[in-house]
Amino acid sequence: MSIPIAIAALGGLTLLLALILVIANRKLYVYEDPRIDVVEDLLPHANCGACGFPGCRPFAEALVSGSVLPGKCTVSSEEGREEIATYLGVELGSEEKLVARLACAGGTNVARNMANYKGLETCRAASLVSGGGKGCFWGCLGFGDCMEVCDFDAIHMDEHHLPVVDTELCTACGDCVEICPKDLFSLHPISHQLWVACKNLEHGDEVLEDCQVACTACGRCAMDAKGDLIVMEHNLPVIDYSREHKTMDPIQRCPTGAIVWLDPKKGVIKGRESKSIIRQGDREMGYS
Repeated sequence: MSIPIAIAALGGLTLLLALILVIANRKLYVYEDPRIDVVEDLLPHANCGACGFPGCRPFAEALVSGSVLPGKCTVSSEEGREEIATYLGVELGSEEKLVARLACAGGTNVARNMANYKGLETCRAASLVSGGGKGCFWGCLGFGDCMEVCDFDAIHMDEHHLPVVDTELCTACGDCVEICPKDLFSLHPISHQLWVACKNLEHGDEVLEDCQVACTACGRCAMDAKGDLIVMEHNLPVIDYSREHKTMDPIQRCPTGAIVWLDPKKGVIKGRESKSIIRQGDREMGYS
């Protein structure tokens, strides 16, 4: 008799638990709009965070709820955004693309190293040893941490060990901003073409001993800019992008090319008084 009783007891317990699960499912069920799955499939699945959400799934939920418009995804193609807008029956909307900008132009052909660093070949490791050995304390160390951390292949190191950002591939995820120990990267709207490619805070031509393209704090760019578009702070020009900044006037008299114009087709444009850089090999180590 014990075996049939045990079987009956287990069967009854199973039925009871199943009944509890059915009731709980009905009471606790949270409806999820099936359009979320469709919209998520139409997104690029980059999960880069450029839209301000932690991933494509939360962004899809926001799109379906109507709190954002498809144009906020700057990583997706124009056709992809239009397809989402059509599916949801909403306006496309627009959002200016953000890209990572590097505030340094001190490659090995223009910037001098004061010590030959030997150790773990990362910028973070090198920065812990007397700042990395570079003559300019604020300059790029050139080990490529930013390139390694970029999941979108938007950064490569040029022949002078300086990071170059591909604005077409950049998703403004911010990983390069986080990893750089010198805080040289920042995210900017792609329309910010007037750019200070230096973070040196020292004053005077003596800084050129360490880097030929460093800002010497001469202030000519601020003098040539209209109004208060550019002000000098801590020996470095600061651009007020809230003002009209579609002008190349401030770059023209810069003697080192520390302030430049970023043209989407021509690349980096320097002013007429900037000295040309001829050297292609590395600068010698230490002071001459």
